[in-house]
Parts: sequence; C-alpha cells; structure tokens
Amino acid sequence: MTSRLLFTWLALILALPGQSYSPVSEKPPQITREFRAAWVASVYNIDWPSSSGLSATAQKAEARAILDKLVSLKMNAAILQVRPHADALYSSKLEPWSPWLTGTMGKSPGYDPLAYWIKQGHARGIEIHAWFNPFRALANTSHSCSKSHISRTRPDLIKRYGTMLWCDPSHPETGANALAAILDVVNRYDIDGVHLDDYFYPYPTAGLKFPDGKSSAQRRAVVDSFVSRLYSSVKKQKPWVRVGISPFGIWRPGVPSGIEASVDSYEDLAGDSRKWLKNGWIDYLAPQLYWRISPRKQSFSALLEWWRDQGTRPVWPGIATTRIKSPEDPGRPASEIINQIGLTRKIGKNWVGHIHWSAKGLMKNQGGISTALAKSYTQPVAVPPMPWISKAIPDQAQVGATTSGSDTRIRWTVPPSASKVAVQARYGKNWRTVAIVPAGAGSISIPKADVIAVSTLNRYGNSSAQLVLGLR
Repeated sequence: MTSRLLFTWLALILALPGQSYSPVSEKPPQITREFRAAWVASVYNIDWPSSSGLSATAQKAEARAILDKLVSLKMNAAILQVRPHADALYSSKLEPWSPWLTGTMGKSPGYDPLAYWIKQGHARGIEIHAWFNPFRALANTSHSCSKSHISRTRPDLIKRYGTMLWCDPSHPETGANALAAILDVVNRYDIDGVHLDDYFYPYPTAGLKFPDGKSSAQRRAVVDSFVSRLYSSVKKQKPWVRVGISPFGIWRPGVPSGIEASVDSYEDLAGDSRKWLKNGWIDYLAPQLYWRISPRKQSFSALLEWWRDQGTRPVWPGIATTRIKSPEDPGRPASEIINQIGLTRKIGKNWVGHIHWSAKGLMKNQGGISTALAKSYTQPVAVPPMPWISKAIPDQAQVGATTSGSDTRIRWTVPPSASKVAVQARYGKNWRTVAIVPAGAGSISIPKADVIAVSTLNRYGNSSAQLVLGLR
C-alpha cells in the first residue's frame, strides 16, 4: 500500500464516529452472478421515449424512471436501441438524428440521449448496452427521411422489400457503414456492450424474395463475416465491451427434435447463430425464447437446454414479459415468466442470465410481474465475468466502517481498475449481498450488520478478494 493510500484509509477510519469494524477471518460466500437486463426499444416509441416530440426534460425523466425501475427490481443492465434504421439516438457525424426522438429525422433533441443514459445508468450501477440494427434502412417506406439519410445519399445501396427499405447486406459498403457506426459509438461512448438483434435479412413476406440475387448460403457467408469482423473490431478497440446478439429463438425448424417454426432463421434471415456461439464470435447469445415452457413444439425449456449445449459462451435468453395477458397470449400469467427465470438458473452449465422483452412490461407491472419478481430477484447480483477475455483480478478497496445508530456506514477508496464495489453483510447467521454500486460512490449506509465483506469489480466482471470486517 502506498503511503498516500494508507493515509487516506486511516483518515477514513478516524473520521468515522461510532463503533468500528476491524478485519476478521470469516469467509463469506461469493457474490451471486446473473445477467438481469431489459430491452429498451426506441423504434415506434415502444419503450422510450414514449412518443416522439417530447421535450428533452420529459425524455430525460422517462429515462430516469426506467433506470429507477431496474434498480428497484435489483436488475443490472439496460439494452438501449440507439440505431433503429441507419439513424442515431446519439450525436453522430455519420448518420442523422432518429425521428423517434423529435418526430423529424435529422432534428436534434437538444441533448445527447445515449450520453445521458450512460451517465444516469452508471450512477445507478446499471450497465448500458447499445443496441444497433445493422442493415435496416427504414422500417416503413411511409416514413419521411432527411437529406442525409443513406436511402437518399446512396440509393444504389438500398433494396426495397415489401414496406421496408434495406441496405443490401451483400454490398461491401453496407457492412463497412454499419461497422463504422458501431465502432464510432464504441470509441466515443463509455458503453458496456454492443448488441444486435435478429434483423440481418428481413423476415419473409409471402411471395416476395429479397432482391439481391444471392443464395441463402451466400447470404449466410455475408452475415458470418460481418459478425466475426464486428467481434474482433470491438475487442481490439475496447476488449471489456461485451458483444451480444439476439437471434430468432429457433435455429432451424425441427432442431431440437419436435420443435416447430414458421420461420427458418438459418435460411430466411441468414442467421447461423449456432455458428457464432460455437466459434466464440460473441460474448453472449440471447435467443428470443418468447414461447411458454410447454407444449413441446415451441418449448422454452427444451430450446434453452439445446442452446446452452451448443457452445461455451453464455446463453441469456430473451423472455417475453410483455406477452403476459396480452393479445398475443391472453392467458399467460406472470408465473410463466417467474418459472422461466427459475429454469434459466437450472438448465445448462454456463453463466446464468436473461433479458426481458421489454422494459414496458416491467414499467406497467403487467399482470403483476414486477411485484412477482421481488421473489426471484431477492438481492443485487453482479454481471457474470468474461474469463475468455480477461482473468485479471482487481485490487481490494481500502475500507473503513463504523456503526451509526441502527446503520453501518462504509467508506472506501478504490484502485483505478475498479468500476464497482460489492457489499455483503451478515445478519445473524445469514449472509446476503446488500448493494453493488459504482466504485466512485465512495460510501454507503446499510442496516447495522454483524459482519461486512467488500470486494471490487472491474469492467470484465472479475472480482477482487473480499475484505471482511466485523464489529470490534
């Protein structure tokens, strides 16, 4: 310990009133790990902002409300859609402002939404994963475009498919443009993840073929190349930024046996998502398993078991919280989602986690789901690590703690490698994680504890050894 750190640590302890804690030899359990996230969709104002044209003040208030909801539910990540269709919910010199912000493509909202989400999310200990749609140019041809949109500046790259415009994935410039937009965000913003969904090629419309003249195999080769290049490029720039993809939940009809699907993602969307998982071109895969646990033909549990057997990287399924008591599934109870979360913790051998589709269901407490989640999310959890990228362990924090009335006051200084601090506490015989907070917070008050354990986490999710303190 340097003399400066020692002085700071001693000063923290001496400045704290009340009964002090000192090191003890007790060994607490390891902190619990689970990825608990929600998608926040901007296209068609599904989740945020709730409508286009809201003031910056109103948009910010809605963003804070969503993040506060995630914190109250003890979740740890938001997956924010920042590029719905060759546009931007962030300040960009490459693409125009998204119309879902102001109602007009190219019109500034008066602030930087992505920067605001990152600042507010990180202040709450919530990771922000930036969600990009790489090849979709326009969700509907009825939408107006700015002069700087790619459909107007480079019409030679655009293919019309039904009511949508698509950047031709097979054209080399399409992949280069998408990759440039994504890496621009990785470089300029302190995001925790890059996320893609299932829209590589558009979902099939009866009687229409995508007008690129390519075979299914050629299209898969294009998408495979893009996914591989994306992963290596992000890791070269910021290796701690996670890369995740959320494909259609069924790789191919009939796989595993008995599974049915009206869409063949492998053929129709050029999504060989099993290959990406097997080859390690992602840090997590989030197949959209929006069906119920039974019947077998589209069984959540059967599909999850198959997916988690296809590679060694985490599979964190998408679960359809917004289908609770919805027109899509009128009889679905909140217990279906709770049971699915339980299965994500039992099936397979990799790090556990899941993603809610979408934040709106949690905000509405749809069918009582947010209330029910209190029984599944009983304490804060840390995002799982990425040992395939880094096994570097951060140094411990320097910690001082005392009692103050019915509270335990904990203060710390952290090494530069620390991004979060995890605080565990023992009450009687029972240990629990009480908080995972930004390292820069510097202090926290918790209900008076018999023993506390403090550890630091770095951007890769790796944890330091626990510093354990008990009452003198």
